[in-house]
Amino acid sequence: MKKDKKVILGITGGIAAYKAAELVRLLVRAGVHTKVAMTRNATRFVTPLTFEALTGERVVWEMFGQEGTAMDHITWGQEADLVILAPATANFVAKMALGLADDFLSTMVLAATAKVLVCPSMNREMYTNPAVQDNLERLRSRGFTVMEPGEGELACRAEGPGRLPDPELILEQAQTLLSAQDFTGIKVLVTAGPTEEPIDPVRHVTNRSTGRMGYAIARAARQRGANVTLISGPTSLPVPYGVPLRRVRTAEQMRSAVIENRSGCHMIIKAAAVSDYRPEQIAEQKIKKGDGTMTLTLVKTPDILAELGNDKRAHPCILVGFAAETEDLLKNAREKLKSKNLDMIVANDVSRKDAGFASETNVVKLIYSDGSMEDSPLMTKDEVAHLVLDRAKALMEKEIGA
Repeated sequence: MKKDKKVILGITGGIAAYKAAELVRLLVRAGVHTKVAMTRNATRFVTPLTFEALTGERVVWEMFGQEGTAMDHITWGQEADLVILAPATANFVAKMALGLADDFLSTMVLAATAKVLVCPSMNREMYTNPAVQDNLERLRSRGFTVMEPGEGELACRAEGPGRLPDPELILEQAQTLLSAQDFTGIKVLVTAGPTEEPIDPVRHVTNRSTGRMGYAIARAARQRGANVTLISGPTSLPVPYGVPLRRVRTAEQMRSAVIENRSGCHMIIKAAAVSDYRPEQIAEQKIKKGDGTMTLTLVKTPDILAELGNDKRAHPCILVGFAAETEDLLKNAREKLKSKNLDMIVANDVSRKDAGFASETNVVKLIYSDGSMEDSPLMTKDEVAHLVLDRAKALMEKEIGA
């Protein structure tokens, strides 16, 4: 997503209006030029000053009486790339469905040429009421994107659907709507995270991977319109919005999941840090501490990447691997690229504090099967994800054109 995009956040009068402050913060941090429009009822929950401080922009909540608003109800929604309505109350959803325009925000939405993302938030019974569902369906039929609300405890103490989606998920959906859909029709399989190889019921062998890079790739591919499947070892990361997730634990489980899901994939991006070895024997009960030392015999786990490389004739795809090294980065990465029959390998020095496991940034070398190489500057992992996808797509297009 380009950082010069313009977004209008419309806030209506529901208790979830307080969450809009976090959404604004996330949008601004993502480099999106953000303005806020509010209904008068919304200002009863959060003051306009809050959003003016966060955006550095004037907030509008009145059609008349505020300086500079004479034509803003027309221009704002036509100069923006996206209008987000969060929270969208039942009342405001009804107004949009009927085409009513009796205040600044409703008039701006009616005149908007930008895409519109609707994030409903209301009581469970209100949300499930057929009238509200009909109104939401009417908006979908007109090209509005409607996010499903979250479920859980609501402000009224009821349980069920009606919660405003988490701001992080709204941001992800917004980024999708703001991104070029250049991966539409492309099926992408991504693996992420570590694997855990059990020693006994309470211990296991693992590595320091957090899954950040793989999750970033899955998120970026989905934002660009790809049909994405994510296979992940144990992590604490939130699931990327709209991405089917297959959770696994061991290397053998990851292999089975990859083989089951590889059919028809145009790209397989193996960002997971799969354990190379597992204990030969798994104790059925917790191993108790003894007086002496203990020897743990390890055996090799399946080499998933090599198997995929060997099967490329039967299952053709762009195959991308990762090499996390602490020494001889280029030598080890090139050997892995060749031995596993990869189209591209992403190599990084995980001994660096700004590019290793758990870091939010990365510095990588992209090495291609033709021997060429590309160095990246220090980038966020989201930026690296888009770079990897750009290069993988170029390889796919080159292969199709060959």
